[in-house]
Amino acid sequence: MASIVNSLWVSPFPALNSDIRPQSRVKVRSVGSEDSAVLSSEPIKVNGVSFVGEERIGGLVDRGNGGLVSSVGEKKKKNGENVVLKKLEPLWDDGYGDQTVKDYLDLAKDIIKPDGGPPRWFCPVPCGPPLKDSPVLLFLPGMDGLGLGLILHHKALGKAFEVRCLHIPVCDRTPFRDLVKLVEETVRLEHASSPNKPIYIVGDSLGGCLALAVAARVPDLDLVVVLSNPATSFGRSQLQPLLPLLEAMPDELHYTVPYLLSFVMGDPLKMATVSIESTLPPALVLNQLSGNLTALLPRLSVLADIIPKDTLLWKLKLLRSAASYTNSRLHAVTAEVLVLASGQDNMLPSRDEAQRLSSSLKNCKYYFFNGNGHTILLEDGVNLLTIIKGTCKYRHSRKIDFVKDFLPPSMSEYKRALEEHRWFRVATSPVMLSTMEDETVVRGLSGVPNDGPVLLVGYHMLLGLELPPLVLEFLREKNLMVRGLAHPALFEAASESQSHELSIIESMKVFGAVPVTPTNLFNLLSAKSHTLLYPGGAREALHRKGEQYTLFWPDEPEFVRMAAKFGATIVPFGVVGEDDIVDLVLDYNDVMSIPVLNDYLRKVNNEGTRLRTDKSGEVANQDFYLPGLLPKIPGRFYYLFGKPIETKGKEVVVKDREKAKELYLKIKSEVENCMSYLIKKREEDPYRDVFDRTLYRATSTPLDQIPTFKP
Repeated sequence: MASIVNSLWVSPFPALNSDIRPQSRVKVRSVGSEDSAVLSSEPIKVNGVSFVGEERIGGLVDRGNGGLVSSVGEKKKKNGENVVLKKLEPLWDDGYGDQTVKDYLDLAKDIIKPDGGPPRWFCPVPCGPPLKDSPVLLFLPGMDGLGLGLILHHKALGKAFEVRCLHIPVCDRTPFRDLVKLVEETVRLEHASSPNKPIYIVGDSLGGCLALAVAARVPDLDLVVVLSNPATSFGRSQLQPLLPLLEAMPDELHYTVPYLLSFVMGDPLKMATVSIESTLPPALVLNQLSGNLTALLPRLSVLADIIPKDTLLWKLKLLRSAASYTNSRLHAVTAEVLVLASGQDNMLPSRDEAQRLSSSLKNCKYYFFNGNGHTILLEDGVNLLTIIKGTCKYRHSRKIDFVKDFLPPSMSEYKRALEEHRWFRVATSPVMLSTMEDETVVRGLSGVPNDGPVLLVGYHMLLGLELPPLVLEFLREKNLMVRGLAHPALFEAASESQSHELSIIESMKVFGAVPVTPTNLFNLLSAKSHTLLYPGGAREALHRKGEQYTLFWPDEPEFVRMAAKFGATIVPFGVVGEDDIVDLVLDYNDVMSIPVLNDYLRKVNNEGTRLRTDKSGEVANQDFYLPGLLPKIPGRFYYLFGKPIETKGKEVVVKDREKAKELYLKIKSEVENCMSYLIKKREEDPYRDVFDRTLYRATSTPLDQIPTFKP
């Protein structure tokens, strides 16, 4: 019998009644089942209260009278009308940290009760209704078979995907090949229903083998496969010498095995810190960590019920056959594959396996998470949706649309970014100023319009150091997402991390960066976005000695006519402060005078994406290089957003090149004026020096409230 556990998990039943046509896009199927319904309306206890429950069967819901209705497109009701959520607002609640391993073990205690049923799909209740036209995500569990491995990620994934989880009962002995057939049939049904959408498969450990095996059988379908420490390396497992001992262990001692495996498979500290805010005082963090560990450790006893001895022996045989079956078919996999590999995996050689799969598969990338154990999806610091977004894997069709497919950062992603840039923000203590319609300069961003389309055009500081404070401040003060147009080279495979966790480049993508192309600018303005554009591009961000605060803009008004076409408001801005934190000691000219290194840089730049190849002069020199910097005692960053320039009603700019050039030069002049103003006024700032700011902040004053010069 299925049960509802605290409204968090509902197990579906093996099959649907043959005379009921399913409205869900996933037909609930199971291995060896007939098309007969097994529905329950017995009283169910939730928090001590008995009632006749609502049974969720895959994508269908049993209302208690035998009638089935679709829950896949379940809609929120507002004022009596059904409303489908079409988009997410910035800083939405993704629920990360609400559920932990403690909840996983509590739920496991109930669902491991044998019901005689075969493997089946279920929809986690916390996922809720997804956004309109969301793709499907199928989760394939690891050795536990419960299907609860995404419990930390249910709420977040449930907004972006229609989530289905595979549950393999403890007593089930379905062979690996039959599991492959079950998942393959589900994938084919999904594709038949929505042939233009990708299908996402997340495979954890054993589920990773299953995901690759299915992908090998459907090479013609559009799949995105995410593997978490896949068990394709089981033949080289560190536990191989111990497996004969586990098989020979007396039943009386088997209860100790799950405790041992729990420490081998995951990091208890990482699991216990999921719900703890990293910004809390150390004493409070230790207190919460102690409480979480105290609550977690006694619950580990349920692992003995999840993996009893006969099940453990069966799962070990299943792992061997799964690894062998899958490895022999890797050549047939054409899907996009993303491997998440733990650096502290004590069960499998996941780091080496990630590299092997990357070289064996046609389209595979991997990321290392050095501080995590085998059960990476249950540990702190790994947000699966963030990873999918940061690697540009989230899409609704075969080709990603950087505007339509964008999901704004959630509150947990925002807090993580604040923590990652904490010391940089403390060191630079950015001052944001803006200009009102009456040309009054005020502190804050109130002078920047809230309604789009808005095009922010300004100076690109050395290495783009001004970007994180700018984007984060717009989110904090105005709850507005600024979409930055970035160099296409940042979106190429060669620029992406292959050695560590998500880098600053992936973080930029999470926070809205898109490749700078006319099409993307067109789409952003048509979507009424707040768009960030640097006409100086890489030449400005990688300037030479003595060129700070110098604009390297092309002669042609590349963006003005497009902004006028949409009636966008253009906001010129300047930013200063790079000379207050670093000295540029090794620039492009210095680097290119070094033998061998100069040949390497020429090769890298010639092979990469190049912009403005049809231009001449300095603006055409968009070569990448790594400048040599010498840190200084930090000063302060200052931003000034000039008076907004309206293009609405100026359609003449679209057709008249001279008018467009005139407006272009006005914008450029405003950016230079903003920087001149800031360079002069910062001399009046009594808190320009980091030591003075530190003393002032001794009273816990927020960064944005530290005084500055009077505008």
